[in-house]
Amino acid sequence: MSAPSRSHFTLAGCRLGAKMALPVFPGYIVFAMAFGTAASQKGLPLTQAMGLSGFVYAGASQMVSLGMWQVSWTLSTLLTLMAVTAVVNARMILLGAALQPWLAKEPLWRSAINLFLVTEATWLIGTHYHQEGGRDVGVLFGLSVLLWIVWFVATVAGYFAGALVPAPERFGLDLVMPVFFGSMLVPLWKGAKPALPWLVAGAVALLVHAFVPGYLYLILGAVSGVIAGMLIE
Repeated sequence: MSAPSRSHFTLAGCRLGAKMALPVFPGYIVFAMAFGTAASQKGLPLTQAMGLSGFVYAGASQMVSLGMWQVSWTLSTLLTLMAVTAVVNARMILLGAALQPWLAKEPLWRSAINLFLVTEATWLIGTHYHQEGGRDVGVLFGLSVLLWIVWFVATVAGYFAGALVPAPERFGLDLVMPVFFGSMLVPLWKGAKPALPWLVAGAVALLVHAFVPGYLYLILGAVSGVIAGMLIE
């Protein structure tokens, strides 16, 4: 039977979305546990680690925020953290805009939940389903909610695992973040030309970091990479 042309929402779609989330579990669990472990070693209370995974829910910006975390906060450091998080998560604006035709007729509260829970993985799976003719928004909802739960639970598990190790540097656990991000770059390689924005972003970040104190290098590096990508395209 052909899929209905109009968007709709069903519980059957939620169950289908939950099943479609299963292949993503390993990546989510490893990344969330890595964050939980790093948060524990950084000295964050469990409630703060849970809050970051529950409300920020963005692995890259959570890791960046962890590197900037302060014992005592000032207004300037807080504003810097907010700015860096906004820059790192700016890609979500494009993902949300791409989902707008699918969610246009949805109730506002359900669209808000779907857009809050959107990640690269949920967007990719949901968009593929939509392009194949699927119109049940419950698929995106079930997929997103289940992966959020997995992310949250895995963060807690990683936190307690990290708390069991009193000297993380003896076991190399202090390298969790750089090693993880390094490994994430490998499958993203698409050749020399698409890598040029990365090179520009890295060079600008290193240059700014060498001469300007604070975390401005993250913002300028990201923005310069985006501009370079636009010019290359």
